[in-house]
Amino acid sequence: MPFSIQGLHPVWQALVATLFTYGVTAAGAAMVFFFKKVNRKVLDLMLGFGAGVMIAASFWSLLSPAIDLCGELGYSQWFLPALGFLAGGAFVVAAGKLLDRFSFQSAGDHTQAKSLRRSILLVTAVTLHNIPEGLAVGVAFGGAALGIPGCGVVGASLLAVGIGLQNFPEGAAVSLPLRREGFSRSKAFFYGQASGVVEPIAAVLGVFAAMAVRSIQPFLLAFSAGAMIAVVAAELIPESVEKNKNLAAMGVILGFIVMMILDVALG
Repeated sequence: MPFSIQGLHPVWQALVATLFTYGVTAAGAAMVFFFKKVNRKVLDLMLGFGAGVMIAASFWSLLSPAIDLCGELGYSQWFLPALGFLAGGAFVVAAGKLLDRFSFQSAGDHTQAKSLRRSILLVTAVTLHNIPEGLAVGVAFGGAALGIPGCGVVGASLLAVGIGLQNFPEGAAVSLPLRREGFSRSKAFFYGQASGVVEPIAAVLGVFAAMAVRSIQPFLLAFSAGAMIAVVAAELIPESVEKNKNLAAMGVILGFIVMMILDVALG
């Protein structure tokens, strides 16, 4: 972040952090004004790095604090975190299945209709998986505000940075294909950046939900962690390893190490 957000209210912290992630999405979408395509190796490295950051953050900033909080509240330290993790992952998987079903149903359409449907599905898919990312940032800041062990403003901010890194190629991954489908550059950019608007909204909702009832905080933290891991496993890693497997793998490892060191040292 270009300035400290330590002194802000948690809602504003989450909003500033996710406005950053949205801005990176918009920057990626803006590539449509300059290029017909962006270097695939660079995008795959960024996707891998972002995936590594998100995997590490899912444990140190979300799941581990959920387990510790269960201990404080006198709950089973495995049941609620496991249930929340499963629910978050199932939510993302079910949403992906729903999109796949709509995609399959469009297979018999005429060429122009198929092109339009494919474009809609592309924007919808990216938008949908941005929701749990925004939620995770909001819940992390909410946990920091409640003083939950393991949750901190630094860790939540680093989580937002990691999400922002993988949002850049996502923005480009929406706008560039839309341009190839015949959309004008301005329309392709509009839809590309719009896919990231849901992150600040989800983040603010996540903060309110996290701060409203402390007793459900472990579930919310674990839910966000499960959703993040599902997004990484279903979207980011498969996309990044398709062409540059080794480069993407190094990106994941580096992202994980950086997040682990910073979260443990500064969180």
